[in-house]
Amino acid sequence: MKGIADEPQYSVGLLEGGTALCDVIDNHIYEQTLSEKNAFFVADLGVIMRQHVRWRTHMAQIRPYYAVRCNSSPAVIEVLGALGTGFVCTNKSELELLQNHGIPSEDIIYSGVCKQVSQIKYAAKNGIDLLVCDNEAELRKISRCHPNAKLLLQVSTEASNPDDEMSMTFGCSLKDCRHLLESAKELGVQVVGVRSHISSSCDDDQVYVHAISDARCVFDMGEEIGFNMKILDIGGGFSGSETQLELINSAVMSMVDLYFPPSTGVSIIAEPGSFFVSSAFTLAVNIISKEVVARDRQGQEHDDLSPNEEPEFQYYMNEGVYGSFASKLSETLITAPSVHKNTSLDAPVFSSSLWGPSGDDLDQVVEHCLLPELNIGDWLMFTHTGAYSLGQPLSTSTDSPPPPVYYVISSRDWFEMQDSGATHEATLKNFSLVPYFLNSCQTEAALSVPA
Repeated sequence: MKGIADEPQYSVGLLEGGTALCDVIDNHIYEQTLSEKNAFFVADLGVIMRQHVRWRTHMAQIRPYYAVRCNSSPAVIEVLGALGTGFVCTNKSELELLQNHGIPSEDIIYSGVCKQVSQIKYAAKNGIDLLVCDNEAELRKISRCHPNAKLLLQVSTEASNPDDEMSMTFGCSLKDCRHLLESAKELGVQVVGVRSHISSSCDDDQVYVHAISDARCVFDMGEEIGFNMKILDIGGGFSGSETQLELINSAVMSMVDLYFPPSTGVSIIAEPGSFFVSSAFTLAVNIISKEVVARDRQGQEHDDLSPNEEPEFQYYMNEGVYGSFASKLSETLITAPSVHKNTSLDAPVFSSSLWGPSGDDLDQVVEHCLLPELNIGDWLMFTHTGAYSLGQPLSTSTDSPPPPVYYVISSRDWFEMQDSGATHEATLKNFSLVPYFLNSCQTEAALSVPA
């Protein structure tokens, strides 16, 4: 299978004849074992489609706007665009990416809290009118550079866990909203709705309840001042689970029916990011070094272990927190990987920790897990790696490029996506199927996707 090509061209493997995702991973590990043993991603685009189906099933009245900063892979943008989602961008490069993929300007929200003047002008020039604002300084910049902007006023929300050290409050408070609305009226800038900023780690449906209640207050203020408020953005915070969707939908829709019934004509939108892409990506990494220490002697000299001491292994991988595991720096929990090699069911397992290649004390990916003893050159598989893992390396200490992404989709998922009645059917027609055969290990086809 050919992998990702130089942008704007890339390929997607069409899995047929019983070929499974694990076969694709096996094939690429085999290829890498013969060469440089570089890390790589495999992305199943069918997962994104199925997540979209789950959203439509449980959140039918809420249109998703995908948070591009979560994963800006071109195939992700193509698929979600074809399925009719909107998009939320935080900077000019993301805006340009969407424009290059033919996403309509009216389907884009520019949400950066602190926007550069040049980027506001870019949005104005390209007809991207929906902008987020939460303070007067930003409002005045927008009024000068984008007088036709339509603003979503970002309102701070109650933290689901006030004791969380990583929790930050964004947006203006309810008591500051009236002043900001009056300033917008004086400057002649339209305010068309409210946006709630909800953390991606939120697991409390009551946060959404409070956000909608607060939004109703802001809508009332705005309409009193003379604005036509028609958009309610309930923000992000969605995991990939159906249970969470059901809980949030139950809580949200009861409040929406109370405060924003259909007669008001208010459109309800949300900003899922990780929900769509996290489970679609798998990362394969290689063990490049190992150390063995006594569990009760860490931090001490440990040249030799006594026979009675149980070993603990420290493994070093070719990806770390300054690369594909950057989300670890924001306290995201990295789940333990699986081992890509045949081991007997009764093989002993040992306490292990997993580290990146930098040698930095912060470059610890997994603090503790149980693994069979590994050797240099063995492979580990990390699932659910599609969110916040594909950016440029945060460290210049390595000259390695970001791991390549190999896109795949099963023939069943491909045909279901074509038959799904996507609102952007023309985008799907840009996908052209090209039969493509591999070596004897695997048979598949390739999808060549023009930009």
